Amino acid sequence: MSENSELTNLVSSAHLVLIGGFIGAGSQFAERIIIGRFLSPTAYGEVSIGIAILTFSTTFALAGLAQGVPRFFSRYDDEKDIRGIWLTGFCFSGALGIFLTGILLFSGETIAAILFEQPESTTLLTLFVLAIPFVVAQGIAVGGIRGNENTIYRTYTKDLLYPLGRILLLVVLLAFGYDLVAAGWAYLIAAIVTSIVAHWLLHKLIPLFGPFSLHGREMIRFSLPLVVSTVLSVLLMRTDTLMLAYFRSSEEVGQYTAAYPIAGSMLVVLTAFGYLYLPMASRLDADNERDTLDDIYTVTTKWVYIITFPAFLLFVTFPTDVMQVFFGAEYIDAARALPILAAGFFLSVAVGRDRETLSALGDTRVIMYANGAGFIINIALNVILIPRYSFVGASVTSMLSFGAVHAVVTFVLWYRYDIIPLSSESVRTFVALPVVLIPLVLLLSGEVTITALTILPFLIITGLVGILIVAVAGGLEPQDQVAVEFFEDAVGGKLPLIRRYLPDE
Repeated sequence: MSENSELTNLVSSAHLVLIGGFIGAGSQFAERIIIGRFLSPTAYGEVSIGIAILTFSTTFALAGLAQGVPRFFSRYDDEKDIRGIWLTGFCFSGALGIFLTGILLFSGETIAAILFEQPESTTLLTLFVLAIPFVVAQGIAVGGIRGNENTIYRTYTKDLLYPLGRILLLVVLLAFGYDLVAAGWAYLIAAIVTSIVAHWLLHKLIPLFGPFSLHGREMIRFSLPLVVSTVLSVLLMRTDTLMLAYFRSSEEVGQYTAAYPIAGSMLVVLTAFGYLYLPMASRLDADNERDTLDDIYTVTTKWVYIITFPAFLLFVTFPTDVMQVFFGAEYIDAARALPILAAGFFLSVAVGRDRETLSALGDTRVIMYANGAGFIINIALNVILIPRYSFVGASVTSMLSFGAVHAVVTFVLWYRYDIIPLSSESVRTFVALPVVLIPLVLLLSGEVTITALTILPFLIITGLVGILIVAVAGGLEPQDQVAVEFFEDAVGGKLPLIRRYLPDE
């Protein structure tokens, strides 16, 4: 298959996953906003601690198999082997999930005494812990769907059913007066339903009952380094929350975790392109088409940067307005953290799917070492900065630890495999957008206020202006034809001014 065909397939899938991703991210925003506005910042902080524990636990229980299952699905054609890959992941991760659930239930009161402040915290923690096996089962099912390079079923479950189900349950339970524990019940019930539906949809793609051939040894060999690396990766994103809970108050945790998901929303586009990227990259590597892999990595990274830049621009120039719009006056203090967190997440955008690329090449140990280095930096800086600077210190730590991880991974990709997401056109793009737009918008920020009605027009206008800046700066190349057609479909018309700068093949 040609490079343009692979790129077209990736962008086409990204179109659907991007829509689902926006719905999913929007649902998570709505969930956080509902909790933040109906409960106090202290209660919101307690819920955020519970979510952090759930996320860490399920990541550990999945043992890297959320990536292992789709990777090996794409390398086998026999239904017996594919079924065995799913079963290996399901049994291994399921056993870990149940074991971890038992440990956390046994020590629940001790954990609650250390990290929580509210009287209902033990019940809240118990509900989140009971959700662990079902979130793990859901992760394996979605991994199988991903391995089949199916986007619509993933969108149905991960982006629609799970987050929207949580919101519906949350609203109903809050209306019935469940208060703080409403979030725990919402996560538990939604996880049970989604795990069942996800496996039913996977069964439609590949019958889950029948002869199977287990692939435990090779999958565990591939996934074991990812157990450490993915756990460390989640710790990089959640340790700040847990250490804030230890050193400071739940109210400060609430401020930090209000800014964090807003900044993290910039990863939606990167995730959309990454859904099919891992199995596609793995297949290209297996077929010795590394040049095609390098080109697709470079082009998609550039366009994720372009699409995400308006959100980054908004968060660093109007942080107070953004916090006011989403969470209200009680969370204005979190505006001090938002630009710092936005810078850290945007760094992840700028290097693209670096860890997935290395994973597709089978070099998972480097990912483990990189995440380990980032985690050590994270812990050390949090111990120094959180007691003194609270959630602002946690934001700085998060940004620097992200930078350390990506520096190691991108260096290894370049040094060992000669793969790097940079071309002359990419460099022009990466430089032109911030140089032109950041000073311009900063000048306007003193005269303009962002409201709920003006956020979307701001993102659309700066996005279109950004594409024009890239075109004029010479940031377009022939492969961008696919991306330009994607945008033309999105806006419902041709972009002749952009096409004027689009080089021919």
